[in-house]
Amino acid sequence: MKKLLSLLVLMAMGVQAAPSLEHQVFDVQNQTTSLAEFKGQVVYVDFWASWCVPCRKSFPWMNEMQRKYQAQGLAVVAINLDTDPALAQAFLADVPADFSVRFNPEGDVARSFDLLGMPSSFIFNRQGQLVQSHVGFYTDKITDYEQELVSLLKE
Repeated sequence: MKKLLSLLVLMAMGVQAAPSLEHQVFDVQNQTTSLAEFKGQVVYVDFWASWCVPCRKSFPWMNEMQRKYQAQGLAVVAINLDTDPALAQAFLADVPADFSVRFNPEGDVARSFDLLGMPSSFIFNRQGQLVQSHVGFYTDKITDYEQELVSLLKE
């Protein structure tokens, strides 16, 4: 009962406790913004950090997906979890992002998404509903990842 009451209090305060597009993050200018800005699109949310080796493989793929499907309504959003912004900037200097990058150094959004590993991705349909999630990034599954996006873009 106490846990339920705490959850209700957080919800009343506008704090999201589950994967959604209602979370607040920081943009590259360190301004607070909401993931809700991407509603109406198919949204691929990816959590990453500078120390994440598989993230170095996922970024080129996410760049390709953004280029290939942006005109059809895909928004790729990568949320960095580094507490030191210089680490994220060094990563991005090596592995550029051609998609939206947001920051969550406190990790509260990541906790709400219950991350099980890095990178973790969450796919939302055009109505803002979570429809798929993945832990890790596996190059032998990129065809499957892309097909999930293509199917949602056709809806």
